[in-house]
This record gives sequence, structure tokens and C-alpha cells, in this order.
Amino acid sequence: MTENTKTHVILLSCGSFNPITKGHIHMFEKAREYLHKTGRFIVIGGIISPVHDSYGKPGLVPSRHRLTMCQLAVQSSDWIRVDPWECYQDTWQTTCSVLEHHRDLMKRVTGCILSNVNTPLTTPVIGQPQNETPPIYQNHNNMNHKPTAIKLWGKISENLGKICCVRPHIERFTFVDENANLGTAMRYEEIELRILLLCGSDLLESFCIPGLWKDSDMEVIVGDFGIVVVPRDGADTEKIMNHSSILRKFKDNITVVKDGMSHPMSIVSSTKSRLALQHGDGHVVDYLSQPVIDYILQSQLYINASG
Repeated sequence: MTENTKTHVILLSCGSFNPITKGHIHMFEKAREYLHKTGRFIVIGGIISPVHDSYGKPGLVPSRHRLTMCQLAVQSSDWIRVDPWECYQDTWQTTCSVLEHHRDLMKRVTGCILSNVNTPLTTPVIGQPQNETPPIYQNHNNMNHKPTAIKLWGKISENLGKICCVRPHIERFTFVDENANLGTAMRYEEIELRILLLCGSDLLESFCIPGLWKDSDMEVIVGDFGIVVVPRDGADTEKIMNHSSILRKFKDNITVVKDGMSHPMSIVSSTKSRLALQHGDGHVVDYLSQPVIDYILQSQLYINASG
């Protein structure tokens, strides 16, 4: 497949990030590596969306701390960014709502229609202009004029900066009115773009808990968007999916990142990190990046069992 015929993907990860660990970043990297190896996808960006304070999880530190820690954790990444929209809402948002927000946001920013997993592959998605503004990238015969994945994400990130946080100052997150008329920010020729939910096998397993998720939300998350699962060592994703009728129904929309080798980052968790911090365990340096550890110590976070 040529670059333009591959599906361009933005990976979105929702969660507490309490705190964000090396395992979270490893999940992004493993997912991107695996999707690229399939030859069908180009991952052009990653988005971390921390949960709202009203989620009510015991020990959840305020979002201002979690946003800052996330920003510190990705400050050296050229493709993963932190988005505060979910934290800045009046109340907790469902995962389905967050996905729909980013889909609609991308539509406004790019001036084009985003696909979902049910969009026919023959349909050009990027390049469906909302008006007649001339394209930024003309469809010339010279391939040097074709948009690359890096250019595409760079341009999206540039325009996202007008309405949400992209590499903000570490002390302050601001964003402009999302309803502002930005016009057609860009137009690309025949490039398919999807937002996929990135998660671990624990979230996949939670889909099987009766009453925890609305069936209608699961239908949208898995059926319309699709998910990429990076399982922890020993997790039987096939068995998990067979426990849910909705997961079975949309099994083709679930990409499981397969890796024959175990990796120490696959067992890193926020819970382990908090316990290590509370007990002064030196292994915390294996779980968290140094800038995050420094911020936690400076802000006196997670110093007792209540968070």
C-alpha cells in the first residue's frame, strides 16, 4: 500500500493517569509500532485525555496535577500530546463522549470528514472539503508535494493549538472557544483518518462487567471508532472478547497488539507506582519518568494511602 492509501490513525487514550507511568507511554509506542508493521496504518499522533475530577475514584489527585504530570511525561515526544478538554468540563464525561468530541473537533479543525470503521475504504475521507478553499497540498504528480504523515499531524496539531492545549506552558492550560469559525484549515487528497481508542486489556475486560458500560456506548466505541488493545502479559484477549456479545459482534474492529516477548513495562501500573511512592521504594524510578517523580515530590502527592 502507498502512504496515501493507508489509514492514518490518531490514538486516543482515556484514563485516570494517577499518575501517568512509563507503561502508559510504552503502550502508545507499542501500538504505533505494531500498527505500522501491519502495513495498513500510519499513526500520525497520540492524545492523552485524563479523566474529570468528579469521576470519584478513591485517591484521585486533582486534574491540575494529573495534567501537569502527563505533560511532563510526554515533553520529549514529537507525536503524543495532552488534551485537557475532559478535565475542563462541568462534570465527568463518558469515553464515548470524549471520542465523539475529538472526532467533531478534528472535523472542524481539518475541514474534512473523518471516517469510522464502517466507512468504505474506497471513499476518500480527507479531501472532502467543506467549502471551495484551495487545498494546501495540491495533487501534483511529483510525490514530494504529497502530504506525509508527519506533515499531516504537524498541521493538525498547529490548528488544534487554536482551540485546545498543544504543548502549553506547564503551569497553565488554556484554549479558545471551540465554536469559533476557523474555516477550512487544510485539505488533503484521498487520505483516510480515524481516531481509535487505545487501551489495555483491563479496559477491554471491563466491557464484560454487566451494567458497567451502556450497550449503546460500547456500540459506538467499538462499532464506530474501533479500539487498539495492548494486553498485559498473560492476558487472554480472545477469551475476554468471547465473553461479550458486542465485542464478538465487532471483533474485526478490535486490533490486539501481539508481541511474543514479555516486556517489563507491561506490568507497570499507577497503583504500583503509588504504593512505591508511599513506601519509599526505589523501584519507582522504573515506573515513572524522573520529571514526574520530581513533580510528585515537590507537590507532596501520594504520600499516604488516600492519595
